[in-house]
Amino acid sequence: MLQAGGENMTAPRDKLGRPIVVVTGMGVVTSLGAGKADNWKKLTAGESGIRTITRFPTEGLKTTMAGTVDFVPVEPFSSTDLSERLADIATEEAIAEAGIGSKGDFPGPLFLAVAPVQVEWPQRFELGRAVGGDEAFDYDALLRVSGDARFTKYHHRFQFGSVADHLAETFGTKGSPISLSTACASGASAIQLGVEAIRRGEADAALCVATDGSVNPEALVQFSLLSALSTHNDPPQAAVRPFAKNRDGFVMAEGAGALVLESLESATARGAKILGIVAGCGELADSFHRTRSSPDGKPIIGCMRNALSDAGLDPDQIDYINAHGTGTPENDKMEYLGISTVFGERTGRIPVSSNKSMVGHTLSAAGAVEAIFSLLTLEHQRIPPTINYDVPDPAIPFDVVPNKARDARVTAVMSNSFGFGGQNAVLILTREPA
Repeated sequence: MLQAGGENMTAPRDKLGRPIVVVTGMGVVTSLGAGKADNWKKLTAGESGIRTITRFPTEGLKTTMAGTVDFVPVEPFSSTDLSERLADIATEEAIAEAGIGSKGDFPGPLFLAVAPVQVEWPQRFELGRAVGGDEAFDYDALLRVSGDARFTKYHHRFQFGSVADHLAETFGTKGSPISLSTACASGASAIQLGVEAIRRGEADAALCVATDGSVNPEALVQFSLLSALSTHNDPPQAAVRPFAKNRDGFVMAEGAGALVLESLESATARGAKILGIVAGCGELADSFHRTRSSPDGKPIIGCMRNALSDAGLDPDQIDYINAHGTGTPENDKMEYLGISTVFGERTGRIPVSSNKSMVGHTLSAAGAVEAIFSLLTLEHQRIPPTINYDVPDPAIPFDVVPNKARDARVTAVMSNSFGFGGQNAVLILTREPA
């Protein structure tokens, strides 16, 4: 550890001889509200942010509710613009808490998890009308309209990487910003990249941000066609039912999470408050199916074991599992298979909960949002509940924390993120160095 006087210092190392990576700042926005304090208060009170969609017409849609962030104004609306604004809010909170650098001068790289930037239906229609009304148009016409001042922002916005470029410029991160999209594991993957950069000695600090504002008609239709969404529209607050026998799908939601990561050595040297430790990261791909997991559960099992190994911990040292817990019949079943295989006879005694029961599934942002909630669990020694858990599934005998928060001794948390397309990522978060 650091020695007094600043001379002959030995950098703090983990069990595997690597720099210890700590969290010194966090910021979050979800359908529950903006900021850590508001989110934590409502999360532990069992409040739901799921509401009936009013942003666009929903006639003819099977699913008419979502965890929208309507209190952040974006006009005219686009998912990418909302994603950028949510990222701004979360990042400002995280950097302010960390007290690192100065405005517009963050001393490290940016790793951003963001949904694929796509031209949405309203913008396509707008572009078509501008080019030639209802008539067919060609590439020359598209090039001509691209020079029109009205569409300067439009064309810039739908170039991949524009959100990362904006954040890098606004907060002054160093080096080329990295944008990644690994489905529902994206937020955890962004954190993993930050951890690895610090462990390799490439940076003393990293800004890890995950954001998603994708509740739009096209995305809703796409997920509905996959039979992945809940259709429990009334009341919307009861739609997300992870691990319950009557679960029927996930609920789309919006949000953002931002974390300032630093080496323990750097954070200690500048007197920063340590909010928690990212002790381990694990990943493993599953190419079995575009939405389903391999029936044998090996990729999920291997992912969790990789995270434990990376943290230098045994399963017996995990006190709480913040589950991926989407509420889809397939995901919850496969997550139980994975956890029960890794934790054996302890499976029914480890508290498990799903934040998604209240905030919905924030997609690309979920891994970071849930990592923040896991760190707050470590700080407050209080486990958020899984609401709507009224009909337990006998085939998933977890110790689900049902409907009300639970005070508990928690020193190490496993936070799971399992994405469509076989993207799996797991984080191990602790109060003290492993």
